This record gives sequence, structure tokens and C-alpha cells, in this order.
Amino acid sequence: MFWTRSVRISVSTQSVGTSLEDRPQQEGFSDTKKGEEIMADRTSSAEWKGSLKEGAGTMKLASGAYEGPFTYASRFESGQGTNPEELLGAAHAGCFSMFLAAVLTNAGYVPTRIHTTATVHLRAGPTISLIELKTEAEVPNITEAAFLEHAQTAKKNCPVSKALAATETTLSAKLVN
Repeated sequence: MFWTRSVRISVSTQSVGTSLEDRPQQEGFSDTKKGEEIMADRTSSAEWKGSLKEGAGTMKLASGAYEGPFTYASRFESGQGTNPEELLGAAHAGCFSMFLAAVLTNAGYVPTRIHTTATVHLRAGPTISLIELKTEAEVPNITEAAFLEHAQTAKKNCPVSKALAATETTLSAKLVN
């Protein structure tokens, strides 16, 4: 028996790292090591009350962008609410999309649109056995071969892919122009 969660997210953004000497003090940035380049430190939280099957919890992003319930049914069945795998999929899809945009832009190709779906497979154990990334992108003036190469680079090097390196991740990439 297995469970599959699918998350669709489209991302278009820019991200720039600066050293701490150049960065004004802002909430969410750490200054523990002077001169260390820090992109961002992010915090999320979860609270669970009760037993596994009868209990319930809430997951919350510190940014306030999301707060929602999760239960045994929302994680292992088809109940209302979200689950850690769904949020992990959204994070992976978003990170991959942004990283692909950066890789393409650095190579001289500015994407018009990148749409990525991450399907996170939860198997008995429970364990996450596979993450399937499916992306399609509109990128002017790029060959399909170059696009596929840049997509593989993004899959290998986006920070969430690196954090999830112990889990098999596949990529299906399609150029749509």
C-alpha cells in the first residue's frame, strides 16, 4: 500500500545573496558569523495533540503565509487538511523552479514561465521512497537539448534536492514554446 501526494506550484522570482556587512538587519536573517553569506534562515512549526490516529495538529509557517490542520486521515488517507509530504512537495517544486530560472538566466536564457509539479510517494514504514518532479517551461531561444541539460543541473543542485539527496528524485522536463 502507498500514498501519493501531488503539489502544483509555479514560481517566478529572483534571489540574491549578500554578505552580512552589506545587509541591513532584517527579521529572518541570522548574523551569527560575521562575513558569512546568508541567503535566509526560515522557521516553520508544528503542534500535535493526542494519539496518532485520533489526534490532530497544526502546521504553521513563520512568515504567516500558511497555517493549516493535519491529521492521520489527511496524511495516510484522503482526509481534509494537509500533510508534511504535501508541504515538502511544494517546497521542492518551488525550489526547483526558482533554481532552474537562475540556471537558465545565468546561461543567457530568461524563462517566461516555469511550472513544476512534485509528487511525493509515501510508502509503508512510513518512508518517502520517491519524488517525481515534472516541469514544463517556456524559454525563448533555447534548444531542447540545452533546456534538458539546465533542468538536470537544477534538479541536482537546488537546495531542497540537496537536502533530500537520500530520496530518489526523478525529473521529467518539457520545453513548451
